[in-house]
Amino acid sequence: MCFALITLLFLDFTGTLHMWLGWIAKIQFLPAILALNVGVVVFLIAMTLLFGRVYCSVICPLGVMQDIFSWFAAKRKKNRFTYSAAKSWLRYGVLGVFVVTMLAGFGAIALLIAPYSAYGRIAQNLLAPLWGWGNNLLAFLAEKVDSYAFYTTEVWIGSVATFVVAVVTLVVVGVLAWRNGRTYCNTICPVGTVLGVLSRYSLFKPVINLGKCIDCKRCARNCKASCINVENHSIDYSRCVACFDCLENCSKGAITYTMRLKSRGRKEVEPANASRRNFIIGAGMVAASAVKAQEMKVDGGYATLIDKQAPNRKQPITPPGSESARNMTTHCTACQLCVAACPNDVLRPSTALQTFMQPVMSFEKGYCRPECNVCSQVCPTGAIRLLDLAQKSATSVGHAVWRRKNCIVISDDVDCGNCQRHCPSGAITMELSDHTNPRSRKIPVVNKERCLGCGACEYVCPARPFSAIHVKGYKSHRTI
Repeated sequence: MCFALITLLFLDFTGTLHMWLGWIAKIQFLPAILALNVGVVVFLIAMTLLFGRVYCSVICPLGVMQDIFSWFAAKRKKNRFTYSAAKSWLRYGVLGVFVVTMLAGFGAIALLIAPYSAYGRIAQNLLAPLWGWGNNLLAFLAEKVDSYAFYTTEVWIGSVATFVVAVVTLVVVGVLAWRNGRTYCNTICPVGTVLGVLSRYSLFKPVINLGKCIDCKRCARNCKASCINVENHSIDYSRCVACFDCLENCSKGAITYTMRLKSRGRKEVEPANASRRNFIIGAGMVAASAVKAQEMKVDGGYATLIDKQAPNRKQPITPPGSESARNMTTHCTACQLCVAACPNDVLRPSTALQTFMQPVMSFEKGYCRPECNVCSQVCPTGAIRLLDLAQKSATSVGHAVWRRKNCIVISDDVDCGNCQRHCPSGAITMELSDHTNPRSRKIPVVNKERCLGCGACEYVCPARPFSAIHVKGYKSHRTI
């Protein structure tokens, strides 16, 4: 259930599911820490101390994805796992590098291995395009029978870098899960390592009854975490993800999930992997799709339209609510949920090294509408802090800059004024290009103090491939 709901968050292009399911992104462990969401962090820690690594088994989407790969692999070969000793040097080494990298200001690089962010990139860059194409196929077929229950949507694929990272992550995690189950969780994942330390002291754990155990090793052969040592009748609690596969596969009932009470004939074991998930999260889900008229996407057959390209911005533009580039870099997990949720196709994953995969604004396909604050609503970490519409309309993320050589008023000697007509803040006025000639063409003049940096002018500018007016971002946002 959790896996399906969080996947739908990244696939939904109507914007309706975020109102109902946004909470499931905010209960992810690392986003909750970066957002300083004390309530969620305390809840997850308390749950781990009580029941073991239930978070890894039920809530974490990357963990559930590994179980899906492992389940398909089990169709080919059953009883395929064996106990292996914990690679503690690797687990804690990766965790140490992760923490140091985060503190050094290279969080975007460190977060490439964070579980929630990694799955978000897979869903946004690989699954969302497939979902969009499937929707467009249904819309095409429905239109043939005069039904408009579906409407077409533009399918956008990110840069080559983001696509490659998503593919590599999927392949690495998928291969590890196919061959050895939860290897990624127990050797690489920093969240798994932290929760593994806590789960050593969990109140409820799987316990082996030595009187019933016949050393058949079925529990160990079906343990995705490879943490059951039948020879010593022990389980490595730090690696157990509480999946309870060991309980299901023990024909003698020699393993029970109970409190940490030692008794005769019993020996405690650290949480075994689990397939039966009895941790239930209730959620209400209302899916609504609005009927929408299809937009004209042709040029009338008169000319070939050249795609607009983004200018080379020295300072990336971060979305309203992020406050500054530093705040974005510090708190963003690069999960790309805001990219998936943006109804105007303004947000893009960054390709810069220090902000890799974190969202930046670009205006080739739309502009940041003052009446929209979706990205701040869905952000689970506080990297984009929630703004009401009044605050959004008073926040400036940059200012427009006019480039004379690109403007068609100058190059083609025609009247335009598109930028001035579409500016929502009235920051652009049209003035004579030659003040000594009252009949000269009018060119745009930008009032930087009123400009929001929304990108409407850059988006509607007819100049191709580069707009004659573009937004220059601020390192720290300002209030108008």
